Amino acid sequence: MLPNTDLKTALRALAKEKNAVILAHYYTEAAVQDVADFVGDSLALAQQAAKADADIILMCGVHFMAETCKILSPEAKVLIPDTAATCSLAESCPADDFAKFVAAHPNHKVISYVNTSAAVKAVTDVVVTSGNAREIVDSFPADQPLIFGPDKNLGAYINAITGREMLLWDGACHVHERFSLEKLIELKQQYPTAEVLVHPECRGAVRKMADVVGSTARLLKHTQESPCTTFLVVTESGILHQMQQSSPDKTFIPVPPDDPGCACNECQYMRLNTLQKAYNALLNESPEVTVPAHIAERAVRPIMRMLEISRKLGL
Repeated sequence: MLPNTDLKTALRALAKEKNAVILAHYYTEAAVQDVADFVGDSLALAQQAAKADADIILMCGVHFMAETCKILSPEAKVLIPDTAATCSLAESCPADDFAKFVAAHPNHKVISYVNTSAAVKAVTDVVVTSGNAREIVDSFPADQPLIFGPDKNLGAYINAITGREMLLWDGACHVHERFSLEKLIELKQQYPTAEVLVHPECRGAVRKMADVVGSTARLLKHTQESPCTTFLVVTESGILHQMQQSSPDKTFIPVPPDDPGCACNECQYMRLNTLQKAYNALLNESPEVTVPAHIAERAVRPIMRMLEISRKLGL
């Protein structure tokens, strides 16, 4: 295996040769983020995919993100470094079961988190991310019944801040579910002036400890703008790389999970993306991610609606 520096150089050269764009999520390892053309959260990555002018998109993230890239850029070949890079939240919402749930509530509009399969998006009215969920929910009339899936924690948070009573699918992210309230309290006692930054996929008791609740991108922006110099970060620890890069004089402390022997503040699926796998994928143009045409045709509508609403709202 080549050293990381050589792999980065080789990967960048290969991307140029093949007219490929490399996208990476904030939760991937630092080396992968550093080699990407663009690093972002789910909303930003979808926006980039929609305007990508490339023959190949290499999505260093998880499978649903690659599906979204393919749906938004159907002419491009979409690659993923490891097909095992799935998502616990997406897996908590099987498409057939969700379709039955939707059919049982015919007067409801359906809002699906972007962390879902293309097949779930195909039975959805509009897709949201944690960065635009509140605004998109607010775009519906107050008397419109809504289904929100699959993240029950994000859905409960949106219900609480909007006064809605959306029907929630019982799904959750295995990373954000496991953050320890007790350890967060201990860290806050140890660092009393630190700001607590919490992703809305976390449990309600953890969110109540937050100074700021927001998407990964919002939390990153807050660290750049806040006069505070110490932060307790309650989301996947991959974001600490970007936080430290943009604010090198500040201190970022990842809050641990309940299990002391588990690196559960790291997404095991995101960590499947490595420089070597990314290089191999682009070299061999495999594994390729495709979406059946009949699903893509239906799934593109709620994604485009999300992008249009986000654009109008300046998100």
